[in-house]
Amino acid sequence: MEDMRTKRRADITSDHLLVAKIQLKFKKHWTTDHAAPQTFDSAFLRDTDKLNEFKIVLINGFQTFRDPLNGEGTAMESNKKEMKEAITSICREVLCHKKHNHKEWITVDTLEKIQERRNRKEAINTKRIRAEKAKAQAGYTEVKKQMKRSIRADKRKNVKR
Repeated sequence: MEDMRTKRRADITSDHLLVAKIQLKFKKHWTTDHAAPQTFDSAFLRDTDKLNEFKIVLINGFQTFRDPLNGEGTAMESNKKEMKEAITSICREVLCHKKHNHKEWITVDTLEKIQERRNRKEAINTKRIRAEKAKAQAGYTEVKKQMKRSIRADKRKNVKR
């Protein structure tokens, strides 16, 4: 609201005793013509096991592009879209989506325990029977304790450095 005045009498041109000058601001409606870029958590590649698994899956994924018996054209431009899709599917399979930046001192083992805890919590929420829910809750508390221990150990290692 830019300006507002009250008038004493009703003999002004308005039907109301309050006159205001208002400026409207409209919110921009964002349209998403294209999907947001997918970011994957490359911190998992610090672990040698995950790195080796990623390399193997990547080599197997690109086997079709190197195959000379493949009847389709081998030009890079024609395979660009297929290669991009192959890379994103491999990253989706091996690596997780990057939700937020983790502290650099958190190890890959701890990140896996955090993911396991999330999976257990999701399992609790999907259970309908009370006995199954209690059983899942017991497993969740155990995984949560292991995760907290692992985080504490990682913090101690980082402080000692």
